[in-house]
Amino acid sequence: MSERNPILVTGAAGFIGSSLTDRLLAEGRRVVGIDNFCDFYDPSRKRRNLVDATKDANFTLIEADIRDRKAMQRAFAEHRPDTVVHLAAMAGVRPSIERPDYYTSVNLDGTVNLLDAAVASDTAKFVFASSSSVYGNNKKVPFAETDPVDLPISPYAATKKAGELLCHTYTHIHGLPITCLRFFTVFGPRQRPDLAISKFLRLVADDQPIPVFGDGSTSRDYTFIDDITAGIRSAMDRCGDPHRYRIYNLGGNDPVSLRDMIATIEKVTGRQARIDRKPMQPGDVDRTWADLTRSKAELDYAPTTSIADSVALQWA
Repeated sequence: MSERNPILVTGAAGFIGSSLTDRLLAEGRRVVGIDNFCDFYDPSRKRRNLVDATKDANFTLIEADIRDRKAMQRAFAEHRPDTVVHLAAMAGVRPSIERPDYYTSVNLDGTVNLLDAAVASDTAKFVFASSSSVYGNNKKVPFAETDPVDLPISPYAATKKAGELLCHTYTHIHGLPITCLRFFTVFGPRQRPDLAISKFLRLVADDQPIPVFGDGSTSRDYTFIDDITAGIRSAMDRCGDPHRYRIYNLGGNDPVSLRDMIATIEKVTGRQARIDRKPMQPGDVDRTWADLTRSKAELDYAPTTSIADSVALQWA
């Protein structure tokens, strides 16, 4: 990466985006962050995520919506980023079922705007945040990047698969080096308040019941935020070399059942969880599990933080 041109991070005020921004600034890199501070959850939480970044002279914040094509073109033309890390998206399986039009608008139209702006400004590298949700209810475990992902079971998953296809098209037509990263249930400090571990910790702290969908046997490949940002950094460095277009899993490679995660939370907090049993929800997958063979071999990716230690850090 060029030391002269900045790195542009979309969704810079979010959970992953702000954590990556802080990591890059700690390395002495220049970062241009784009975020529209939407009200999917309390925007004040996102602004708190950037408190340290906004004090750094190497950080520039642009408040804009990625669906605003002209705003994206202006941002790229002014800052000429060397690398783009596109994290901005409407996330969440269940809300996507309620508002599929909103999800396609942000996740697809917004992504096209960024890809077009990247091509026009001669961006050298583009990293796209995809999701393990693209695997749907894959029968084979662990999930490998070569597995078929043609049967998404939520609009959110469909937009992430479509985003990968758009990226491939831009590599094919324009030669833009692109790496797509399939994240597996990321958690840790700053995690979105609607996500399971964040919600469960808050409810246990308030002695409120935890909603459990199904019998507790569903499992997720939880991944600590520091391991994710390490994987993103490696993907940024290696994007385009030797593969112009490549997909990688970034997971923990250690699936944990819902009932075991609740037991871990009880142990970490020293409190008994109250359970509110609910039926399984449409769009929810039974399990996720990342095959890390490719990401280990090509990105030197190796998650190091245990589930118990990770939950303890988030609780703290």
